[in-house]
Amino acid sequence: MQLTKAEEQVMQILWTMEEGTVQDILKGFAETKPARTTIATILTILEGKDFVTHRTEGRVNIYKALISKESYSKKQLFGFVKNYFNGSFTSMISFFAKETNLTVEQMDEMLEETRKELENENNKTE
Repeated sequence: MQLTKAEEQVMQILWTMEEGTVQDILKGFAETKPARTTIATILTILEGKDFVTHRTEGRVNIYKALISKESYSKKQLFGFVKNYFNGSFTSMISFFAKETNLTVEQMDEMLEETRKELENENNKTE
């Protein structure tokens, strides 16, 4: 399930904080701060979508993400590749390589970095 831009902004702040109140989340907005009621409404919507849960302490709700940023990002990326590149990561990489005018050397560097990251991940799971 995809989040709206406003929902994603709230989730980004909540992921950084791990948990917090509406007031805590409001503090996470850099420039123009939305109304407190707007944040509360977005959190209620996120709870309905099973992205967020809360516990009540006194008169204050403390919110916590139910889905990790990594998990959400992965779903969004796979959806993006599926919808725009027919599920082909090769097509996506080729597209971005052409659009950003990557040199062969830059592409080789990216491949080498990816290879190292994969090796590190494989070593961690062994």
